[in-house]
Amino acid sequence: MAQEKSSTERRCRGRPRLRTDEETRQIIFDAARHAFAADGYAATSTEELARRAGISTKTLYRLFPAKAALFEAMVADRLERQLSDVQLRGVDHDDIAEALTVALLACADLALDPEVVALQRIVLQESASFPDLAAAFYRNGITRTSAALARWLRVQVKRGRIVLDDVDEAAGMLIGMAVSAPQRAAIYGGVPLPSRKAIERRVRTAATLFLDGCRAAPA
Repeated sequence: MAQEKSSTERRCRGRPRLRTDEETRQIIFDAARHAFAADGYAATSTEELARRAGISTKTLYRLFPAKAALFEAMVADRLERQLSDVQLRGVDHDDIAEALTVALLACADLALDPEVVALQRIVLQESASFPDLAAAFYRNGITRTSAALARWLRVQVKRGRIVLDDVDEAAGMLIGMAVSAPQRAAIYGGVPLPSRKAIERRVRTAATLFLDGCRAAPA
């Protein structure tokens, strides 16, 4: 009886743990990012995606009924993991300049993340043939990042720390000032993305310009 029990325990311990759907999605997202970056969106088949992820096409279609749905979910997942920082970090800092710098830095870290820039390259390359890709990236990336910063700015307005007529417009201007130039240089000019130190310096300058301006005081 003891021998039979020991044998049963060994079989239970040796049985591989089943992956959850969420774990499988993450594996698919990782495979898709590499496949799309290497071969492009149009040239990457669902069969190739399934092969790279080590799953069956049946499982892939069960989780994502179309390649476009996979791309949109992949972009949303990648951004979701960082967007919460924009809402939370720096809100309670005593120094408004430092608080804005920290919040804006979270946006810059996202916009200038190598994987996010690679996704944007894919969108630009394939936008003529697959306009829905551009719409998905705009919806899940650009607008959500700006909206997250706008929410943060709105909190500061309510606290009386800053005065803004249009919070949403200000958020877009801030992000553009902080990241647009290095982002365009990387995507169109092949220029390496800035270092973390360079990003911090640029973000701090943008925050200072936003809060204080740069016009010289009259003599």
